[in-house]
Amino acid sequence: MSAHFLGVDLGSTTAKVVVLNADGGIEAAEVVQMGAVSRTGCARAMEAALNAAGLGQGDVTASIATGYGRRLVPDIDRTFTEITCHGRGAAAMCPGTRLVVDIGGQDSKAIAVDDDGIVADFAMNDRCASGTGRFFEVLARAIECGIDELADLALRGEKELEVSSMCATFAETELISMLAQGEEREDIAASVHRAVATRTLGLVAQVGRRSPVVMTGGVARNAAAVHFLAEAFGAEITVPESPQIVGAYGAALLAREGAGPVARGAGETTTDAREPARSCSTCDLPLTIGGSR
Repeated sequence: MSAHFLGVDLGSTTAKVVVLNADGGIEAAEVVQMGAVSRTGCARAMEAALNAAGLGQGDVTASIATGYGRRLVPDIDRTFTEITCHGRGAAAMCPGTRLVVDIGGQDSKAIAVDDDGIVADFAMNDRCASGTGRFFEVLARAIECGIDELADLALRGEKELEVSSMCATFAETELISMLAQGEEREDIAASVHRAVATRTLGLVAQVGRRSPVVMTGGVARNAAAVHFLAEAFGAEITVPESPQIVGAYGAALLAREGAGPVARGAGETTTDAREPARSCSTCDLPLTIGGSR
């Protein structure tokens, strides 16, 4: 009987599932938008991936879950941190990777890795939505554009405006005020993207700048976010073909490899504990998932 390996990354807004064959090739990959951490969304993604691979749950040899909601994933053998799985997945997708910048719906991470994708160091901001997917949703709402239009709008901006608030709770008021003062939507969008890139560099500074750099997570699909981060970093940023599935891919690889020694600094775990945030790059106040302090 052929072996099959399952990796599940249950994030704050999306569920990602990857199925690998015995040779490590991807048999199926699914991304399901949920809106919030959801067992239902996770089940849909798992079912879709297994169906696409022509498999049932009983055909899975080994499985690993990761992500914000990994404790909610049913019928999983082990759980690992996002740090470990994104490092492993990025190194496999983009050989030679030394730094992974992962920006998801509710948190952001800078992960330094070695040749094998083993984590050497990391910094994580999971206490504030600054610079995350949620923050870009606030921007899109404030300037009244679709989230899919945001990148094109920002890349057309020319004027650099001062964005004083990087807090998702208060930024919307400031952005609306800019519009009331006659500032162009393009310039506001570009300025916010620049400010996010600067904040992200603060996270990178905690692990040390290195290259090549790979960007993962849903925000990596935003061409403007990648452009302004590369500009601030002064180096090329590589984005995998499917940046959202990198964590799930890393989890599936670890399942295939028997989850051997995979991390030094990232706190590899088989429990449901979440990694402590070393710092918040914006402020010291915790931000709830609902967005209130």
